[in-house]
Amino acid sequence: MANITMHKALPGFASPAVGFESPFDMLEACHERVERMLVLLQRLHQHVQDKGCDDQARQAAQDVMRYFDVAAPLHHQDEELHVFPSLLGGPDAAAAEGARMLLAQHRQLEVRWAEMREVLLTLTDLRGEHVDAFVQAYRTHIQLEESLAYPAAKQQLDALQLHDMGEEMMVRRGVTRIIGH
Repeated sequence: MANITMHKALPGFASPAVGFESPFDMLEACHERVERMLVLLQRLHQHVQDKGCDDQARQAAQDVMRYFDVAAPLHHQDEELHVFPSLLGGPDAAAAEGARMLLAQHRQLEVRWAEMREVLLTLTDLRGEHVDAFVQAYRTHIQLEESLAYPAAKQQLDALQLHDMGEEMMVRRGVTRIIGH
């Protein structure tokens, strides 16, 4: 399985260097994990083309499904509760329009994921054009968040709001450690 194995980490949680004390760093770390899952999905597609649906392919499919079923929705929820509202209610019309676009993309990504998930359940129709479309949609979305939404939201949130954001992100994930204690 060397060509489709991935680092086994709990989906949706920070790497040791990133914590909830820095919620935007945590969001960007989530994007790094999304990218790893997108690469795994591409490797999985190639593996199925080359070797068929074997145990390695089924395990990789399970890894991708676990991530996009659990961590990705939590990440989108973090953004929808803490990042986009400050942009939608803020003075920057371009940032507000960007937030509306990102919200619409979340709904589109959910639809794309539901379709991709159905294919991953059986791996019988894992077509390259569908994998490529899913991967490209996510990469485009991430680029817009990191170049527009995150910088604009960071400027609008104060230290207390950032603290509360980090704590709420922890609670959604069932983490019991209290920031600052």
